[in-house]
Amino acid sequence: MRPIWTGAIGFGLVNIPVKLYSATQRSELDLDMLDKKDLSHIKFQRINENSGKPVDYNNIVKGYKLADKYVILDDKDFEAANAKKTKTIEISDFVNEEEIDSVYFETPYYLEPDKSGERAYALLREALRKTKKVGVATFVMRNKEGLAILRANEKVIVLNRIRFAEEVRDPTELKLPEAPTIKKAELDMAISLIDQLTSKFDISGYKDTYTEQLMKLIEAKAHGVKPKATQMKVVHSATEDLMAQLKASLGTKKKKAS
Repeated sequence: MRPIWTGAIGFGLVNIPVKLYSATQRSELDLDMLDKKDLSHIKFQRINENSGKPVDYNNIVKGYKLADKYVILDDKDFEAANAKKTKTIEISDFVNEEEIDSVYFETPYYLEPDKSGERAYALLREALRKTKKVGVATFVMRNKEGLAILRANEKVIVLNRIRFAEEVRDPTELKLPEAPTIKKAELDMAISLIDQLTSKFDISGYKDTYTEQLMKLIEAKAHGVKPKATQMKVVHSATEDLMAQLKASLGTKKKKAS
């Protein structure tokens, strides 16, 4: 793996030099965009709006329009704005992870210490594990300030980027049921179904089966086999059917994650 950011964790007066790595990888198929006429690859270009000519990436600069004139910025300018924030994952608070709503979670990264920071890294990792807390931190990556939590996961400290409050939309704009009449028997039956389907979470039991099935379809088409079309539609059932559906659900065996 190649690091995508280097800097340090700020933990009180302790400074832990670290490298940041992406913790995830995409699982979908890499599909190319082609011209329908002759299957030529589609290319995207950066075009100068005045000349209409392509611009090489190395000749592109970033600018901010101020009083009808552009102020051009380079990497040193972004660091100069706040050198500490561009190079430090600054822990400001420690909280219980369950206090953070899952809607705020975004992207996970792995943190690896430099040799000079291994002992301090291990100390922070064990302290997080013992207290069962996560550190709330801010840092700047790709010229954007982010909010994150640091938590101990096995041997690695995971940095999970989280959203700021203003980045999460207010659900009051949605048309949601206020307080529909729910019968006690229906609620008891729904709880029984939840209990029947309850198990210990094991992520390894879940696979990306759609991508696997799509690959099979691609291979079949490559051999001249026309796939059969499948249809699926959402069934809008009447409210009075709830009890019958719940009873039927309880009558089926629990399915394992595919």
